[in-house]
Parts: sequence; structure tokens; C-alpha cells
Amino acid sequence: MQRIGDFFLNAGLMTAQQVEATLEVQRAGDKRRFGEIAFELGFVENNSLTRYAAYLEQNNEKTP
Repeated sequence: MQRIGDFFLNAGLMTAQQVEATLEVQRAGDKRRFGEIAFELGFVENNSLTRYAAYLEQNNEKTP
């Protein structure tokens, strides 16, 4: 299973800098999920989160 940041990066939905910025927010203590932060920062749209959920479903994975 690809982690959400890797999925977005490989799908061309986020840049490496955007993934890193999102991770920095988490490292600073934000307890929200990666996708929530990326969405709030304007890096991804809701349909990108839906795409990742579909990917997890196809691979029989649980949403982290």
C-alpha cells in the first residue's frame, strides 16, 4: 500500500514540496490526518481524497 503522500506525489496531484509542507504541519504537532491538512492548505481537492479512498478499497486496505 502506498502512503497517501506517496500516492498523491506519484499521481501528480501534489509536488514533493507540498508533501513535505504537509508533513511539517504534522511534525509540528497537528494530529489531523495527512489528507485533511493537505486539503486545508489547498494542495488537493476533495476528489483527490476520494481517489485515494478508491485506491485503498481496490487493494482491500483500511483507511488510515
